[in-house]
Amino acid sequence: MEAAMGLMRRMPPKHSETALSALLSLLPDHSSDLLSQVDQPLQVLFDEESGKEFILCEYNRDADSYRSPWSNKYHPPLEDALYPPAELRKLEIEANEVFAIYRDQYYEGGISSVYMWEDDNEGFVACFLIKKDGSKTAQGRRGHLEEGAWDAIHVIEVAPEEEGIARYCLTSTVMLSLTTDHESSGTFSLSGSIRRQMNMDLSVSEGHLCNMGKMIEEMEGKLRNSLDQVYFGKTKEMVCTLRPPSEVIMRLPDSTGLRKGDASIR
Repeated sequence: MEAAMGLMRRMPPKHSETALSALLSLLPDHSSDLLSQVDQPLQVLFDEESGKEFILCEYNRDADSYRSPWSNKYHPPLEDALYPPAELRKLEIEANEVFAIYRDQYYEGGISSVYMWEDDNEGFVACFLIKKDGSKTAQGRRGHLEEGAWDAIHVIEVAPEEEGIARYCLTSTVMLSLTTDHESSGTFSLSGSIRRQMNMDLSVSEGHLCNMGKMIEEMEGKLRNSLDQVYFGKTKEMVCTLRPPSEVIMRLPDSTGLRKGDASIR
């Protein structure tokens, strides 16, 4: 199991589904652990009743059906399905409305979904999902890539309140993949994933949703900076080392040591 998880951490996100399927066939006894611990690129389904798309994941799945956060119904329909209690469902509806505004302001498009459920410690867990497709044919407003996807998964465990203070444990995962195909740059493919955790004890005077929103906003800023430094920064450094930009080449001295017009040989 440890070796399998190590392999999946090093697998490009666009190949993770194929790799996970192979591991499930090799390790059938660990199928539940693999499905719950391995993050895969997010999939989308259309909710006809609400007229909106929602994101599929392990946190809104029951058997082979997935619950829509907009209509609170499973697709396909499922008998004896699990639903959040009334108070938590009310918070879930509010979270989806607020997170859709956050998504539009930060991502300028894409799809978002929020799911909540009770845990075994009298608290609750919330999952905030964002999928942004940046390819030419996508719903995003800046489709400059041949292919491109950003999948963000934020899972927050909220402990029961104690004297007006609640403990929040946030685990965030971002999966990025992009491909360009242009005459000037050729074909370029980059993909990877990053995961970080954050724990905070916060007052609930402003509400759980406000606290969770601040944590996600802060975490996404850190993740974007890490991706910029690790993936884009290192890639740019390697490309510039192997193929220096034209302006650098123009400044390089003549390797022969001769000045222009000087044909003398010493």
